[in-house]
Amino acid sequence: MSAIRKAASRGHVFVIAAPSGTGKTTLCRRILEEDEKLEISVSHTTRSPREGEKDGVHYHFASGKGFRGLAESDGFLEHAEYGGNAYGTSWRAIEAPLESGRDVVLEIEVQGAAQVRERRPDACLIFLLPPSLEILEERLRGRGTDEEAVIQRRMALVDRELAAATLFDYAVVNDDLETAVRQVLDVIAAVRKGRGDEIEASFGREGVLSRWEGRTDA
Repeated sequence: MSAIRKAASRGHVFVIAAPSGTGKTTLCRRILEEDEKLEISVSHTTRSPREGEKDGVHYHFASGKGFRGLAESDGFLEHAEYGGNAYGTSWRAIEAPLESGRDVVLEIEVQGAAQVRERRPDACLIFLLPPSLEILEERLRGRGTDEEAVIQRRMALVDRELAAATLFDYAVVNDDLETAVRQVLDVIAAVRKGRGDEIEASFGREGVLSRWEGRTDA
């Protein structure tokens, strides 16, 4: 793996992506609580707000026309359609914190992560895995926020999302939340210090995926 570098005065971009239902939103919330140097990027979306969500805090809720306008003017670092809705990270959302030396976390879909890989090759991409596909489906149903057709569509996307994991630098299995939080923070700390090679054996994407696919106890 090539080294991940940044200019001394600028922050890092950390991307955390996963199949829906893996727990990336909860994990991202926890790592922000633990590490004050991290700042979450607030994405744009065309989906309707869920109960308790606030515009500009959880997402920038946009109309389809407004979202397309931003996309056509190259206003997004990445954008993708998922589950019938559009999601995107604007350049503006990351540039200000990076300029001030803060590290930015992008909690995005796998499709968007592929665009970040191409447009921001200095970004560190972390793939979050569920304990197993069976447990992933259980989690999706347990949320109680999606209809059966939506759950089936999300599960149908998993194979494609797992294939895209080859674009990522590191991977962590979210079997136990607190353990996964600590492991992601370990990855972030190592990358900040320019010591990514030291965590390759534990969290290198290829090794983690190989061990995960070979599990028989999940």
